[in-house]
Amino acid sequence: MNPILVVDDDAGIRELISDTLADEGYVVVSAPDGAAALVMLEGWQPSLILLDLLMPLMDGDEFLRRYRELPGVHVPVVVFSASGRNRPGRASAQVEADAFLAKPFDLDDLLGLVTRFAPMPASSGLPAP
Repeated sequence: MNPILVVDDDAGIRELISDTLADEGYVVVSAPDGAAALVMLEGWQPSLILLDLLMPLMDGDEFLRRYRELPGVHVPVVVFSASGRNRPGRASAQVEADAFLAKPFDLDDLLGLVTRFAPMPASSGLPAP
């Protein structure tokens, strides 16, 4: 499974999400803004993108617009922001995201969305060599 890409300008949130997902067995790569994330996506594709909407340099809206313009298959994108608390459906529709998570979010809600869009491969049940 490819890593999950976390894009947020808040280092504390990036670390919290990365640590939480790593504890669940996921590999996580992070970027501090949309511009850095686009550079990372050259020649590489994650299994899921977790994207903050409000960031400097390139915000989530602009990142998502540019990402959707890239050729090839696009992975699911879950956006999160404090700005859309009252209208999560509208906020995710405006940026063509697959799901929206309002900040502050519950880690169980985050894990539920990650499991939905990037499920862990089933274990074979065999012991590791």
